[in-house]
Amino acid sequence: MKRYVAFLRGINVGGHHKVPMAELKSELQKMGCQNVVTILNSGNVLFEVEEDTRLEKQLAARLESKFGFPIPTIVRTFEATADLAHNDPFEGMEVTKNTKQYISFLQQEVDSNVTVPWTSEDGAYQIIEKRGLNIISLLDLSRSKTVKAMKILEDIYGKDITTRNWNTIGRVMKKAEGLKWVDSDS
Repeated sequence: MKRYVAFLRGINVGGHHKVPMAELKSELQKMGCQNVVTILNSGNVLFEVEEDTRLEKQLAARLESKFGFPIPTIVRTFEATADLAHNDPFEGMEVTKNTKQYISFLQQEVDSNVTVPWTSEDGAYQIIEKRGLNIISLLDLSRSKTVKAMKILEDIYGKDITTRNWNTIGRVMKKAEGLKWVDSDS
């Protein structure tokens, strides 16, 4: 069995595309996933399954069939997610109450004409780094009250992307500690 983290895009946002976590868990179990644990209500799932290279497509198709709308799904090995968390891309950066730290997950490599690091014209949004299929970015709400960061990311990298607040990655890791997937001292 191999450990994975699934990040679902666009569910349970503003009352749209509702996916109850109990039903999501049940669908993964029907696919042979074990030790399925959901984190928050925004489509973050830890699970174990026999390794399968088509996992993203299988999950997305199954969930669309069950819930009646497309649910883009990005799957990472747990080890890759843990590595990202333990090598904090925001370490040493000044963070205020107006700063939002984001990790965006790409499904596949995308050619982009943007040179990273990159900053929006108003200085409110910065793409700090690209690590493999992960985009690390910051949003400064003191510079702009409108959140256009996700639109900017889609314009640059396409729609096969989903974004999580850095705190959510911390919650995923905390849940993994509870499952004994990681040592709580690491």
